Amino acid sequence: MQENSMELFRRSSHIAGGNATYVEDLYESYLIDPNAVPEQWRDYFDKLPRVESKTSLIDDVPHSAVRERFARISKMRVRTEATVAHDSQATQYERKQVKVLALISAYRQRGHQKAQLDPLGLAQRERIPDLELSFHELSIADLDTSFQVGTLKMGGSGSTLKDIIDALERTYCHTVGAEFMHIVDTEQRQWIMSRMESVRSAPDFGPEVQRQILRRLIKADGLEKSLGSKFPGTKRFGLEGGESLIPMLAEMMQRIGGYGAKEIVIGMAHRGRLNVLVNILGKNPSELFAEFEGRATYESSGDVKYHQGFSSNMMTPGGEVHLALAFNPSHLEIVSPVVEGSVRARQDRRDDPDGHSVWPIVLHGDAAFAGQGVVMETFQMSQTRAYKTGGTVHIVLNNQVGFTTSLREDSRSTEYCTDVAKMVQAPIFHVNADDPEAVLFVTQMAIDYRNEFKRDVVIDLVCYRRRGHNEADEPAVTQPLMYEAIRKHPTTRDIYARRLIEAGVLTETEDQALVEGYRGSLDRNEPLVSSLVNEPNAELFVDWTPYLGHEWTLHCDTGMDLHHLQTLAQHTNQSPDGFPLQRQVAKILEDRRKMAAGALPLNWGFAETLAYASLLEAGYPVRLTGQDVGRGTFSHRHAVLHNQREEATYVPLQHVKDDQADFVIHDSLLSEEAVLAFEYGYSTTSPTGLVIWEAQFGDFANGAQVVIDQFITSGEHKWSRLCGLTMLLPHGYEGQGPEHSSARLERFMQLCAEHNIQVCVPTTPAQVFHMLRRQAIRPLRKPLVVMSPKSLLRHKEATSTLEDLANGRFYNVLDETDDLDKSAVERVVLCSGKVFYDLRAARRERGIDNIALIRLEQLYPFPEAEMLQVLSAYPNLKDAVWCQEEPMNQGAWYSSQHHMRRVFASLYNHVYLGYAGREASAAPAAGYMALHLEQQEAFINQALTLGSANA
Repeated sequence: MQENSMELFRRSSHIAGGNATYVEDLYESYLIDPNAVPEQWRDYFDKLPRVESKTSLIDDVPHSAVRERFARISKMRVRTEATVAHDSQATQYERKQVKVLALISAYRQRGHQKAQLDPLGLAQRERIPDLELSFHELSIADLDTSFQVGTLKMGGSGSTLKDIIDALERTYCHTVGAEFMHIVDTEQRQWIMSRMESVRSAPDFGPEVQRQILRRLIKADGLEKSLGSKFPGTKRFGLEGGESLIPMLAEMMQRIGGYGAKEIVIGMAHRGRLNVLVNILGKNPSELFAEFEGRATYESSGDVKYHQGFSSNMMTPGGEVHLALAFNPSHLEIVSPVVEGSVRARQDRRDDPDGHSVWPIVLHGDAAFAGQGVVMETFQMSQTRAYKTGGTVHIVLNNQVGFTTSLREDSRSTEYCTDVAKMVQAPIFHVNADDPEAVLFVTQMAIDYRNEFKRDVVIDLVCYRRRGHNEADEPAVTQPLMYEAIRKHPTTRDIYARRLIEAGVLTETEDQALVEGYRGSLDRNEPLVSSLVNEPNAELFVDWTPYLGHEWTLHCDTGMDLHHLQTLAQHTNQSPDGFPLQRQVAKILEDRRKMAAGALPLNWGFAETLAYASLLEAGYPVRLTGQDVGRGTFSHRHAVLHNQREEATYVPLQHVKDDQADFVIHDSLLSEEAVLAFEYGYSTTSPTGLVIWEAQFGDFANGAQVVIDQFITSGEHKWSRLCGLTMLLPHGYEGQGPEHSSARLERFMQLCAEHNIQVCVPTTPAQVFHMLRRQAIRPLRKPLVVMSPKSLLRHKEATSTLEDLANGRFYNVLDETDDLDKSAVERVVLCSGKVFYDLRAARRERGIDNIALIRLEQLYPFPEAEMLQVLSAYPNLKDAVWCQEEPMNQGAWYSSQHHMRRVFASLYNHVYLGYAGREASAAPAAGYMALHLEQQEAFINQALTLGSANA
C-alpha cells in the first residue's frame, strides 16, 4: 500500500525524466522558505539525506544529491548521458549566470575580509570560500565567458568573468574594505555600491590634489619629528604610523563646510591630539612648545597638554566654520556622548533638527571602541528623539594594539574593533592608512553618506603605532614581532612621496623643499593652517560673559506675584478638551487646580512643575531627561499626559504661552553614563536655561561616576569650562534595601572643593520651587546636585503654601518650625532631608520642648553665615548633634563636621558637636524592614536624648 502511494506521488508530481528542473526549482524555494512549497513536497524534502558542507556552517543538500534521489525514486540508478543531454546549453549558461550574480553579491558581502588593510602586512586573513569560483560552481574555464552583471558598474551590460572579478577585487579587496550589507535600507546599500563600484574605490585624483595630500602628510610627519627631537622621551602620544589622519581631517573640515555647516565639534582621546591641535585647528606651535617647556601659565589647576580643548574658525568653500575640539580626560570614550550633547545644544540654538549646520566628529582608539560600554550607549542614543544629532562621523585610529594588549586574541571577541557599530546599521569603511588616496576617497564617501542619510558612519583607519603607548614606553617588550616590522617599515609620507615621484607628479628636489618649508615655518612659529580665519565671526560663538566672575552667595529674587502664580498654575494643569486621562492622573490635575486656588496645601509635584512654568514664561528654556521623567519614577510629576484611547501625548508646559521658551522633556534610554555625559555636554554649550538629568533612583548615578568625577565636579578647574547642569537624585531611607536608598551623598561631598558644585537637600515644595528658579535666574553656572525625595513627595507634613512660593526664597538653612522657647533649648539637632520629619514626629509624640531641629538645605558650599545667624538665637545650648539616616562612614558627616564645628566654636566655648545615626556600614542600608526600623528608632532616640550623642 505504501509503495502504491509513493508511486502515485511520483507520477503526480512529475519527478521522472525531463521534469527534474522543475523539482530543483521547488527545492530552491524550499531552502529559502519550507512553507513556500506544497506540504507533500515539504515532507519529502525534509526526509532527504543531509550532506555536510565544507564551506558553510549550515548543512546543505547539493542539487546533485537531489537529482540522485529523484533518479532512485524514478527507478533510475544512474543518471544517464541522455538525461544530462536533456538540459540545453542555454539552461547551463543561465545557471552560471545566476552563480555569477551570487559571486558579485559575495564580494559585496565579504570582500572586506580579503582586503589589504594592514600596512605592516602582519594580519593573517582567513580564506574566504564565498569569494572562490568553485564555491559558486564556476571554474577558470568560464573566465572568458561574458555574463550579465546586474547592478555592478562595468560600463556595459555584459563583461567577461575575468573582468568582473578584476573589478570586484579592486573595489572590495584592495586597500578599502567596506561593510554595508548589514544595512537593511536598500537605498543606502545601493548608494554605497554605486559610489565604490563606479570608481573601483580608487578615483583618479589630479596632481594638485596629490600634492595637497603630500603637504598634509608632511605636516603630520614634520610636527612629530620636531617634537621628538626637541623633547625626546617626553609623553606626547604621537601620531607616527597614523599620519593619514591629518589629510583625512583636513578634507573633512573643507567638505563639511562645503555643505553649509557652521560648526564642527570634535572629540578625541590623546593619540595624535597635539598634531590635530597644530595642523588642523591652527594652535600656535610656540604655545605648544611652551607647554612642553613648562612655561605655560594656568588660571586654575589645569590639565596635561594632550587633554586640553581648543577652538578656531576656518574658511571653507561654504563659508566660515567654527571648529571646537572638546576637552577630555584619559577615560577615552567618555568624551563621545559629551560631544553629542554639545552638538545637540548648538543645533537647538540654530533650530537645526536635521543636523545640517552642526556636525559631530568623534575619534576613537581601536581597543577603546571595542571595549568601552559607553560606545554602545552612544550608538544607541544616535537616533532617539532626545539625543539624535543627525549622524556622527566616527574615526577609529586603529593602531592594532591596546596599550600592550594584543589584537583579537585579548582585546575583543569580534573580527573587527568596529563591529559594535553594526547595531545601528552604520556603514563601516576600513582603509589602509598607508594608501592616502584611499583614505581621501573613504573620507569623501563617509561625509557624503552622513550628509545624505543623516546617520552615523564609521571609518576604520588601519595604521600602526611607531612608538610605544607613550614615548617613554618600550613596545618591543610585549610586541617584539610587530615592532621588528615597524622598525623596517617606511613612513606613510615616504611611501606616498616615492609613489608621486615615480609617477612624475613631483621630483625629489621638490619633495625635499616641501619638507624643509614646513620645518622652517614650524621653527619660525608661523601659521600652519592656511584656511584659518584671523578675525572670527562673533555670531558663531555663545556669549558666556554674563555668567563669569560671580560668587555663590550672589542673591537673586525668585519670588513672584501670587495671583500670577495662581493663574499660571491653573493654566498648566489642564488637559485639552476631548483628551481622556487615566483616572489617577485626572485626580492629580484636579488636586493641583485646587492647590492653585488655595483649597489644598501644595505638594512637591505642583511646586516643581510650577517652577518650570514660571521659567518658561520668563524666557528660560528647560530641558529635562532621565529614564522616567515624563511621569516621574514615583509618579509625582506627570509633565507628559497620555491619551487613554490613542497613542497621543500632551505636554502642558509646552503651552504656557505663545512666545515661551522651549520645554524639552524625554524619557531616556536605560543609560546613565552616556546620557549624563550628553547632558553635561549640552549644559556646557547652553548657559541660558535649566538642563536637568534625573536618575531613576539616586544610586543609578553610580553608573555615571566617570562623568561626575572627570567632568561635572572638576571641569571648571581643569579646563575653565562652566556648567549649570542640575542632577536630581532620589535619596532617602524608606526600608527598601541597600540598592535604592542612597544617592551616595558622601561621594559628592568628598568631591566638593573650591566652590565647584552645589549640593542641596530640599525638604519642602517651596524650597524646590525656589531652588530650581535660582539655578536658572542667578547668573552663576555651577552644577547643582540635588538629593531629591521619594516618600516626601506625598508626605502629609511636606507641604507649602502659595505665599511660600510667592514671597519666599531658597533658604540654605531652615530654622526650627515649631513654637519653641529658644532660650529654653538645650540641644540643637542639625540634619538634612527626610530624617527631619521623622525627628519632628518623634519629638512631638514625646512632648520634648528643649531640643530644636535645624535643617541644612544646602550642604555645599557650606552656608556658614546663615547657620551662624540661626544658631545665635539659641543662647543656652549645652550640646549639639548632627543626625543622619546614612551610616556614619556615608552621608554628610565626615565631609561637613568641620564646617559645623567652626560655627559652634565661634558662638559657644562649651558646645561640642556629636553624632547620631547608623553605625558605619559596608552597605548603604539594611535589607530588612525590621532591621531598618530598629536602626532608625535607635538613632532617633540618640538624637532626642540629652547627653546621648557620640562624640
